[in-house]
Amino acid sequence: MPHLNFCSRRSPVVCSSACVASSQTLATNIGIDILKNGGNAADAAVAVAAALNVTEPCSTGIGGDCFCLYYDASTKQVHGLNGSGRSPQALTLELLKDHGFSEANRPPPLHAHNVTVPGAAAGWCDAVALHGSKKLSMRQILQPAIDLAEKGFPLSEIASYCWKKNAHALQAPGNPHGKDLLIDGQAPDHGQVFCNPFLADTFKELAELGKQGFYEGRVAKAVVDVIQSNGGVMDLEDLKSHASEEVKPIVTNYKGLNVWEIPPNGQGITALLALNILENFNLKEMGHNTAHYLHILIEAVKVSFADTLWFCADPEKVAVPTTKLLSKPYARDRSKLIDLQRATAKYNQGNPFPVGSDTVYFTVVDTQGNACSFINSNYMGFGTGLVPDGCGFTLQNRGANFSLQPGHPNCLAPRKRPYHTIIPALATDADTGELLCSFGVMGGFMQPQGHVQVLLNMLEFGMNPQQALDVPRFCVEYDKKVDAWLVSLEDGIPQHITEALIAKGHRVVAPVTGHNRSMFGRGQIITKGDWWRHWRILPSSSNVFWAGSDPRADGCALGY
Repeated sequence: MPHLNFCSRRSPVVCSSACVASSQTLATNIGIDILKNGGNAADAAVAVAAALNVTEPCSTGIGGDCFCLYYDASTKQVHGLNGSGRSPQALTLELLKDHGFSEANRPPPLHAHNVTVPGAAAGWCDAVALHGSKKLSMRQILQPAIDLAEKGFPLSEIASYCWKKNAHALQAPGNPHGKDLLIDGQAPDHGQVFCNPFLADTFKELAELGKQGFYEGRVAKAVVDVIQSNGGVMDLEDLKSHASEEVKPIVTNYKGLNVWEIPPNGQGITALLALNILENFNLKEMGHNTAHYLHILIEAVKVSFADTLWFCADPEKVAVPTTKLLSKPYARDRSKLIDLQRATAKYNQGNPFPVGSDTVYFTVVDTQGNACSFINSNYMGFGTGLVPDGCGFTLQNRGANFSLQPGHPNCLAPRKRPYHTIIPALATDADTGELLCSFGVMGGFMQPQGHVQVLLNMLEFGMNPQQALDVPRFCVEYDKKVDAWLVSLEDGIPQHITEALIAKGHRVVAPVTGHNRSMFGRGQIITKGDWWRHWRILPSSSNVFWAGSDPRADGCALGY
């Protein structure tokens, strides 16, 4: 594979009417066209989601899940939609045990047992029904993606790399229709034109029949057939009974800025926990990406994950103490665990009770000032890689995020949603309710870490949205093999900082270069005004949108 160099710079996009930012230029253009044709932020977001399924199926698709946060400018209210699917009714710990699986011997990542009901199709329909302009039909919203799939499109560079990297999932025995996402059995090259007429047909059925066009009939049968032929147990009733859910977003106030996330089963609570902990430190005084600054952020992320990797689960099945976890006194107590000079090997989850008791993110802001922060994913590249006959998409493997440990809040159970990594975000002014930014950073467990890093880049260090995405990032991961936290540092963080973090006891992997930089996620940001220049000091020029698109992806931000 060719090495990926990062040698250019981008200016932030500035515009005054509307803006779209995504990881594929063709998808960004489609979002702009929907806005110019009378659609609003929700309409455009769904059109972008569909276009990304065509152009970047190695990251996202209608066989996966979605979440969105919608800011209604007329009411200054933030609405949430959980478009994630559930496990099959017949999938139990006992069944997995009978098949030889346990927490110590989990099903392989591509196994059909890891397919949860795809929630994206219902999520797209519900986003349009709940928040759309009502000026465009679902067919008009999906038609640009249908055209792309039928006529073909030239593949972008990073998408081509990821397609090739994960092509083995499409080429696996027992996956006869994986070839539908290949050309002569191979992943398409950069610049090669790829057509996906089967996906176009799936989108047409969704456009014409609504949710029934996906969860019942031909598509549903094809989904069930490929799962069951590969050892899974999902049936037609699992699909027919699926529904997405309107949810109340969770929020925390960080220095006058309200940060909004999707509640559990999404991991957005991790970002809010980290921000609450970090509020107890003077970050700006430490300096951006200094050893001391990175040490405190890394430790705050570790403390937050210690909580959410235990407590974050499906609230329909278990009690999740979200309010207590997000209380400021709880964060102060957790912040005291951080040693200012040394890395801590392991944090235990806290007790929030009183004593005794590969993904795409994109964002749209329309001419009315509404914003849609949207994320859609298959999970691991193509997910399981399983392609239903005549459908043109792969099925996700979100079930790989269930615990198989009895008694764990996130333990697998029938019709349960797993711990979910994909999270959109919004920020508003805590005093006025005005939109400040719609943002997100995709990338598995990197996502809450990315949210924290890019937001602090703007809020604490005055970076514009593009700068906030450009600067090097860290990624904290728990490695079960060595029973330790690993800290990866992106190329651009100086060697002396790496050495200082190692001296503090961190297990560091650095520098991470080339295509491996994908581990740090790919983000998009649109801000309303330039509040990040002088937060709470000078008034913002709020009639201008500023936008950035991550250089680690193929996309761009566009506005008019």
